[in-house]
Amino acid sequence: MSEPIEVEVRPAKERDAKVIAEIQAAAAQAAFKAQFPGEAMPEFDSLKKSQAYWREAIEFADPQVLVAVAEGEVVGFVGFDRSRDPKTPATMGEIWSMYARPSHWGQGVGLALWDAARDALIDEGCTKVTAWVPLGYERALRFFDMAGYKREMTSIKTVLVGLTRIEEIRFKRDLK
Repeated sequence: MSEPIEVEVRPAKERDAKVIAEIQAAAAQAAFKAQFPGEAMPEFDSLKKSQAYWREAIEFADPQVLVAVAEGEVVGFVGFDRSRDPKTPATMGEIWSMYARPSHWGQGVGLALWDAARDALIDEGCTKVTAWVPLGYERALRFFDMAGYKREMTSIKTVLVGLTRIEEIRFKRDLK
């Protein structure tokens, strides 16, 4: 693990959408390479399409988006809100996505984002939170384990990323 850095977390602004899309693409590529060494990276949404998605998310707070800033540079983000899973109570939050620049992995960016999202979900009246994590992505699995989440073993599902099938598992924890 690298040395922790000083990170400020703030609400995302529309002008952050481009860097958020770039961070998501870079982190997703690095994560895919770690999970599937030697395989070709599947095609993801274009950067322009991703940037439009995040600009709209920020504008309408759906999901809510926070960014981590270190030395004046956005180095990570988290999107969170109520759970998108069917039949979940209104008090169930969800981490929709959380990414940091690969160059900042292991420096406390994820923890700062998680702490801020947790506080915001509690303020919204949520009592529990979930996150879907790819089963083969050890870095993310360790992070959510260390953050106090528990794996829901009966929740495993398969999703398509391009033409690649990835199994995901839902993590869940109490917020208080």
